[in-house]
Amino acid sequence: MSERTGWWNICRLVGSEIQPVAPMEAEFGAPKGLRPSSFDFFDAPGAPEAAAGSKLYCAYVQNGLANLGVAEEGEGHGGRLRRLDTPFSVIAGLRAGPAGVVFIGGASTEGPCVVRYRPEQGGSEILRRSTDVAVAPAYLSVPEAIEFPTEGGLTAHAFYYRPQNPDFVAPKGELPPLRVVCHGGPVGATTAALNLRIQYWTSRGFAVLDVNYGGSIGYGRSYRRRLRGKWGVVDVDDCVTGVRYLVAKGEVDGNRTMIMGGSAGGYTTLAALAFRNVFRAGASHFGVSDLEVLAKETHKFESRYLDSLIGRYPEDIAIYHERSPLYHADGFSCPVIFFQGLEDKVVPPNQAELMVAKLRAKGIPVAYVPFAGEGHGFRRAENIKRALEAEFYFISRVFGFQPAEDLEPVPIENM
Repeated sequence: MSERTGWWNICRLVGSEIQPVAPMEAEFGAPKGLRPSSFDFFDAPGAPEAAAGSKLYCAYVQNGLANLGVAEEGEGHGGRLRRLDTPFSVIAGLRAGPAGVVFIGGASTEGPCVVRYRPEQGGSEILRRSTDVAVAPAYLSVPEAIEFPTEGGLTAHAFYYRPQNPDFVAPKGELPPLRVVCHGGPVGATTAALNLRIQYWTSRGFAVLDVNYGGSIGYGRSYRRRLRGKWGVVDVDDCVTGVRYLVAKGEVDGNRTMIMGGSAGGYTTLAALAFRNVFRAGASHFGVSDLEVLAKETHKFESRYLDSLIGRYPEDIAIYHERSPLYHADGFSCPVIFFQGLEDKVVPPNQAELMVAKLRAKGIPVAYVPFAGEGHGFRRAENIKRALEAEFYFISRVFGFQPAEDLEPVPIENM
């Protein structure tokens, strides 16, 4: 796998020359971490050598969406890749064998599942689903992959979900409120696979913009490198310009916009609220408020990670303070709710608690929902449900509407 062209492409050694098997502006792999395989070989029965008669099955991403492809021996040397028709937009952990090509798949109407593709039949079958929860398709909002202009004459990417519920319609002439979602990582990506947390909001009348801001994987090296030294700037820019793009198109109500994210996405959320005046509410799930504290106290695996995202610590301490929402509480002007696991070792609870104290003192409406026994990301079903409903209750108070269901109230200070 080589990224010398600016895209992760599968290569092979021919003599002393490295050649891409099928050169494309597509991501056949991803940087960093212990990621599952995105390609595998299947040798035809009776082939005399491993290379003879081989077929290379692979997953590749274009415009944030995964595809399944196959290249046969002899097609290479700048060869062709044949795309195989599947309904899946997420493909990972690919393995090929006599029984077919098996992978973990996901789609806009299907959560993670084990899938087998049978080349001789040209079709896919689901071997095992990760959940038995069934939602009627009429209630599911299907994401649209969009791109929009952002700062510096560049283009940013996102998945846009429109409100969807066949049982209700909005009042005539009323535009939906918008919920902007910032993924974690920060050098990660959101996908178009079925996300029931997003569907919770779209079924209740919200539009959702799930942003793959500059720095996200799946769009080539130059796009991913936009975040180098610019965390808290580029990601915020892309979330803000995404809102402006949808408002200008007449898709959403610019006076009812909120932003949320978890972990690194929580930092982007707080930075957007501290340094921009676009959103009317925010929700931080175990988000970072003080970059210096993160640099000093985070877990060993991500030690020195911020050197490439912010600057060297402590040499660039001024930049750390300049981009930390905790030092810029005066920039907040809208209500914020915080969710935090009290056993979090990645983003410790003091990141939320110090920020809550600052906003409380400033008179900003603020709510804090801690969870005992939870770490970085909530695992218990009752806590996941509580966080989802508490955020919806909070936004109902801020935007001034009455939820259709009975929700446990959340204490909101300074409201």
